[in-house]
Amino acid sequence: MSYSVFSWSATVGGIAAGLLLVADASAQDACGLCAKQVVINSELATCFLDQYDQIARASSDAIVVDLSGCASRGIVEALPSPNKAPAEPDVQFIVSRPQLACLKKQLEAPGVVLDPSATIELDSCK
Repeated sequence: MSYSVFSWSATVGGIAAGLLLVADASAQDACGLCAKQVVINSELATCFLDQYDQIARASSDAIVVDLSGCASRGIVEALPSPNKAPAEPDVQFIVSRPQLACLKKQLEAPGVVLDPSATIELDSCK
């Protein structure tokens, strides 16, 4: 009987150690659900920068950015060029704290061109 108790405690110990390894690996992993890049235009960028302080107050390391309330409604957009249609801006995305700061930094960079839309690489601020 002591053998089965030993097996049970070894199994529980092994599971606990495995969970600690998974937790440690996920803590080191930046953010599995975080966006690698964000497509944004000047209207959404202005809205993001206006809301930055509020967004940055989030208590978690993975921050949900929701700019869906910022998009203008009822305005007819310019027709896309026949060569290449601009990428559709992202109005909802998840970023890590460093990515949030990186996005802010890139949107505030002098001479950044955001229209009709721009793709911002979120890992370029390392």
